[in-house]
Amino acid sequence: MDDHEQSGPSDPTRRDFLRTVGSTAAAAVITGCAPLRPDSPAAIAHPPNIQGAVPITLGINGKDYHLRIDPRTTLLDCIRETVALAGTKKGCDHGQCGACTVHVNGRRVNSCLSLALMHDGEEITTIEGLGTPDALHPMQAAFLAHDGYQCGYCTSGQIMSAVALLKEPCGPADAAVKELMSGNICRCGAYQNIVDAIQQVRKKS
Repeated sequence: MDDHEQSGPSDPTRRDFLRTVGSTAAAAVITGCAPLRPDSPAAIAHPPNIQGAVPITLGINGKDYHLRIDPRTTLLDCIRETVALAGTKKGCDHGQCGACTVHVNGRRVNSCLSLALMHDGEEITTIEGLGTPDALHPMQAAFLAHDGYQCGYCTSGQIMSAVALLKEPCGPADAAVKELMSGNICRCGAYQNIVDAIQQVRKKS
């Protein structure tokens, strides 16, 4: 066969490959889902004993987790390191960027500012609990439709705040949405696309 002969119809083209990879990456960003490595925290069935650990139960995304944690552990670190749900991001770790936003009993919370022990017995929702790549939450679908992300690091927190906003008093104008979303920083500057996504969902709900 000639080295310059074109690939047959069954061979994937570079464009098809990039389209598939791009779609998969976008779904992972929006839903917070990513494959786990064998050595990831979720694969460790019995974490090491922690001196002074206290027992707590957290209801996360509809599942109860019976844990023993250091009482100084933040809710963010507990979600990411102990429960191994990495969709919730650690940004500033000072409650200023909103990347770590989760819902506690239906209300949005900066998980980096809250101790896990304070939420014993409470219901917590992370980005993984909103939807899946095959069944997106309307807000996740709207973020995809409006390109409400660039690097994607802040996206899970943006979406969690946006979903909470749907149940909060908010005027109809873009300015009102921006005010209620002001605790979530997008360093890439995708703000107008984020607002457009939120307004799309608000108009349909």
